[in-house]
Amino acid sequence: MKKSLSVILSALALLPTLYSCKQQDPLSVRMIRSEISRCPDATFLDGRAGTPKWNYTTGLELLAFQDAARTYSLKDVDAYVRNWADLMNEGEGKIKTYKKSNYNVDHICPARIYFRLYDDALAKGDSLGASSYKAVLDSIRSQVESQPRTEAGAFWHKKIYPYQLWLDGLYMALPFYAQYTARFESDPAEADRCYRDIVHEFEVAADKTFDPATGLFRHAWDESRKMFWADPVTGQSAHAWGRADGWYAMALVEVLDIIPESHPGHKVLADQLEYLLGAVQKFADPATGMWYQVLDCPAREGNYLESTCSIMFVYAALKGVSKGWLDSAEWGTRSRQAYDSFVKTFIRENSDGTISMTSCCAVGGLGGKQMRSGDFDYYLSEPIVENDPKGVGPFIWASLIYEGK
Repeated sequence: MKKSLSVILSALALLPTLYSCKQQDPLSVRMIRSEISRCPDATFLDGRAGTPKWNYTTGLELLAFQDAARTYSLKDVDAYVRNWADLMNEGEGKIKTYKKSNYNVDHICPARIYFRLYDDALAKGDSLGASSYKAVLDSIRSQVESQPRTEAGAFWHKKIYPYQLWLDGLYMALPFYAQYTARFESDPAEADRCYRDIVHEFEVAADKTFDPATGLFRHAWDESRKMFWADPVTGQSAHAWGRADGWYAMALVEVLDIIPESHPGHKVLADQLEYLLGAVQKFADPATGMWYQVLDCPAREGNYLESTCSIMFVYAALKGVSKGWLDSAEWGTRSRQAYDSFVKTFIRENSDGTISMTSCCAVGGLGGKQMRSGDFDYYLSEPIVENDPKGVGPFIWASLIYEGK
């Protein structure tokens, strides 16, 4: 309790600078300032109401904050991220509210902020701090090593969802897995094994969720074919959900940024990225270029343009062009126009000088206590909110690329 209070007081001390949201700031910075104005402590992000939780949405947004803070030398934003990281880090590899035994791939994602904290501590000569951050990374890496898998070799999404592969999980697990391998695996043979394992995960996901009728990828696949939402023949869920394909796109560009270009898996993933973005482009709204909540039913009554999947695709396209994985002649202008259209469609200027992202699907899943069916009506039944971290994080990354950073 004392540690939690000290972190909150530390954040409150930063309020004079954190609240400053200026219209002349680039949009990446304006979004961060807006979010911190709404949530002076990171435990309030994603509607957490000040309750600390090891949660992928918080971790994703704070990772984007880290990147912008490094780009624009925002020391107060770095402190905002570090305060949450230190609150969750209980020492000796123990993480507040985290249980490895749950084998939830969502809980791999938030550890990525500790890579930079580890490096910063080393740079400052803080060996104790570096050791503490490294212990968090090691704890999460141990989950990766023992995460249950399908017979096809893909991670179960969660222990409570046995034999299920969700496209969401590609982003939750694989960028961390790749980054840990690149940062800490000194044995070239073992690094190669890990990279091949990561690429195999993408290959299994693409194969098992592919819908030949649309060329898109369904939200999930149940190897056992026992879940009520799964097709008894294919094991697939009923639809290509926008954000599921968005997670797939983001996982590809972030892993491509880590795996060496000389590794044979790099081309495999680059080809997947080119195919995926070409496939989803066919389902974009003709008027705005944005994408729908239920991706494979763009013209169906009740469907709506959804911001989190849209910015994930925009970010993936911008990054693909900037890194040379996508043909700039085809995607260069298109990706920047898509970003402009995203801002026009989904970013709102508020009277207090902050900005907000509108039309975010709050959550989407399958099965569970809610018996989520994955049909069209289910996806439309989930709440629509503003400033969801699953959209805010990719928006910051897309903005940094658009801003030339």
